Amino acid sequence: MVDVVVTGIGLWTALGTTVQTTWSNLLAGKRAIALRQPFLSLPAMPLAMTGKVPADPEDLVIATVKAAMADAGLVPPLADGGLVVGSSRSYLNRWEAMTGGVPDGWLAALPCGLSSRVAQLVGTQGPVLAPMAACATGLWALFQGYMLLQMGQCDRVVVAAVDAPVTPLTLTGFRRMGAMAKDGCYPFDCDRNGLVLGEGAAAVVLEAKETAKKIPYGQVLGFGLSNDASHISSPRREGALAIASQCLRRSSLQPDDIDYIHTHGTGTRLNDANEAHMIQQLFPRAAVSSTKGATGHTLGAAGLIGTVFSLLSLQQQRLPPCVGLQQPEFDLNFVSGGARSDVPIAHVLCSSFGFGGQNVIVALSRYQARALN
Repeated sequence: MVDVVVTGIGLWTALGTTVQTTWSNLLAGKRAIALRQPFLSLPAMPLAMTGKVPADPEDLVIATVKAAMADAGLVPPLADGGLVVGSSRSYLNRWEAMTGGVPDGWLAALPCGLSSRVAQLVGTQGPVLAPMAACATGLWALFQGYMLLQMGQCDRVVVAAVDAPVTPLTLTGFRRMGAMAKDGCYPFDCDRNGLVLGEGAAAVVLEAKETAKKIPYGQVLGFGLSNDASHISSPRREGALAIASQCLRRSSLQPDDIDYIHTHGTGTRLNDANEAHMIQQLFPRAAVSSTKGATGHTLGAAGLIGTVFSLLSLQQQRLPPCVGLQQPEFDLNFVSGGARSDVPIAHVLCSSFGFGGQNVIVALSRYQARALN
């Protein structure tokens, strides 16, 4: 087995255009959610946008990949490097704009087009993957990058995930489902009433621990992956329990080893209840928070954004607060009232659950440099 570590990170969220600004604003408990009306044909609603107008996913992912590569000390071209770019919406914004006619550039806007565009930036001639797994896409992308290293396909992999879901079709679809919050996102709160869509992207550089030239942010230990195979939008309660146990087993960890869980925590009634049940059964002492009350739900990018937050928690030994939580419905060890740095953090979990029953949990550990003899 290859010990896989993260040597570079990049972020662009509604909280900030860089890792540093996003992280500092998150620790300060700031919210990027505001009442917006980007389309006159739709009513105003709470959204977490990166700018005054809806973002294009290509702009977000290009910036984050550049930042992650620079952070890892990498300069393109990476001819033998691997690349995974996940997105649940991809260029949907461009396709919706084409409804009046198809321009000559339609071919570049195919769902896999983002990965092709980033491949040109990275300069890779190695494997290029483009997973789509609803809101679990970001962690599926991380898993695929991890496996490329495990199989010896390449020496390093750039993994990115992005979504820019502020489009008429996406907003209308979530509104008709009754999943959209009325005024804000309040994960695990008694008064939670839905999710808030947000724009964002994240990127990480994965390398083998033995050959990494930079001190890593942390190590990727293992994954739990499954599909409920039952319902498009009503997840099975047992699904979260099963993959959490699977993730622990594949990571050689016990439940008591987990110090912090960065939850999916969407602010919807069913998801939060199912995830809370899993934590109560297996990890009653672990610290818990969701960051979607600050960044909004970035759909396919959410899992990888959560991974970056989890890695920063390990590196800096600080836990981000569960922004928006006022009256917890569940008896969990929530990080509330501000960021925490009162307990050592060695192992964390980051979870994602997507439409169609897609479930992913990743285990990460703090990087420990070997002592010199």
